Amino acid sequence: MKVIVCIKQVPDTAGGVQFIPDGTLNRGAMLTIMNPDDKAGLEAALRLKDQYGAEVTAITMGLPKAEEVLREAMAMGADKGILITDRCLGGADTWATSTTLAGGIRKLDYDVIITGRQAIDGDTAQVGPQIAEHLGLPVISYTREIQVEGDSLVIRREYDDRYHVVKAQMPCLLTALAELNDPRYMTPGGIFDAYDAEITVWGRNDLIDVDDANIGLNGSPTKIARASDKVRKGAGEKVVLDTPEESVDYIMDKLLTKHVI
Repeated sequence: MKVIVCIKQVPDTAGGVQFIPDGTLNRGAMLTIMNPDDKAGLEAALRLKDQYGAEVTAITMGLPKAEEVLREAMAMGADKGILITDRCLGGADTWATSTTLAGGIRKLDYDVIITGRQAIDGDTAQVGPQIAEHLGLPVISYTREIQVEGDSLVIRREYDDRYHVVKAQMPCLLTALAELNDPRYMTPGGIFDAYDAEITVWGRNDLIDVDDANIGLNGSPTKIARASDKVRKGAGEKVVLDTPEESVDYIMDKLLTKHVI
């Protein structure tokens, strides 16, 4: 079994975020972590490796410093790391990102592709399903549990107030919830091995069946109208009333006026 895990290096939002004039994140100037949903997807792939001897390849698109998140994945147990990086790929929205990743994945053999449900810097939950669409694969989102059954996967898919049990024949793509599992820690030996290993680096010319019109900032149909750091809330309206009855009447009037009730 060959498993590809798409991972993303995202800003550590606890340290604040920075923007550049075109409205995109200044990723080069921020502290970064592995996206939590992606880390759960990586752990799911590593458990398939533990159980079935799967080969796990981690792939990411980003700045050259995104090599760090691939080293982390390899220190956890991934067999290979692939970085797709090129200046012309910068500023990509979900469409351009999924187009780029699919162009790289076409060079690889795989039975399962695992992505996180969504990234904490965008929260769109679009890239995984879009990759599946580009590659013509069945997709099961919101994966909470994985079982292998012959040449198929049986997935418990989390839903708003219930769960679905879905079966898909491989090859297929899964998007993982952070609650799927508890990711393992890197081991000291794994860290040494990861930093001795070679990361495969691909650029624009290594992508298969990708049109220049669909990559990078110029190939992104989503345009950012405005971006900012945390917006401070105003002090709000302060009202002093004499009796509990007046307070109730005031609150009820506000709820009715704003169509809350």
